[in-house]
Amino acid sequence: MSTISDQPSHAGPAPPPKAVRSKLLFPLDGIDLTACAADERKIAKINPHRHEMALLDRVVWHNDQFTRGVGLKRLREDEFWVKGHFPGKPMYPGVLMIESAAQLACYLYNSRQPCPQIAAFTRLDETVFRRSAAPGQELFILCKEIKYSPRRFISAAQGLVDGQIAFEAKITGMSLGDVEIDGD
Repeated sequence: MSTISDQPSHAGPAPPPKAVRSKLLFPLDGIDLTACAADERKIAKINPHRHEMALLDRVVWHNDQFTRGVGLKRLREDEFWVKGHFPGKPMYPGVLMIESAAQLACYLYNSRQPCPQIAAFTRLDETVFRRSAAPGQELFILCKEIKYSPRRFISAAQGLVDGQIAFEAKITGMSLGDVEIDGD
């Protein structure tokens, strides 16, 4: 079992350095980053995103109240953005990093709804990009609720690549209503 701690791990991602751990939205101690609370199939039952725009590979962990969660996006060589962003030096676009985080926020939000909702961005605040991410890397996303109502939510999000903070943002989403989730 791999957890974030000061002990070396032989499986799973390396723990963030102490300087980074103190700046995380919440402690990762005791969270197994190799775990799977929801795979792509389960995420698709909650989130309406499909095909190239389904940007979460799994939900690693969430608390019982669905107010905090950790997600994972594995960056692959065969993704649509690799060829053009940028030729010879592919980098996961920042807007897609934020979209991955918004999808985790949507998963947490929708997990508390009686029916899945289409939750659209209404605002981004305090967004900072600190590190790039490339094919072959894993982007771990931390999401923490700031404010919640059945119609609207605000979440703080961070992305970690190789134990370093890649981005930070405050995401506001709003329900556009129920959505029928298909199996496609």
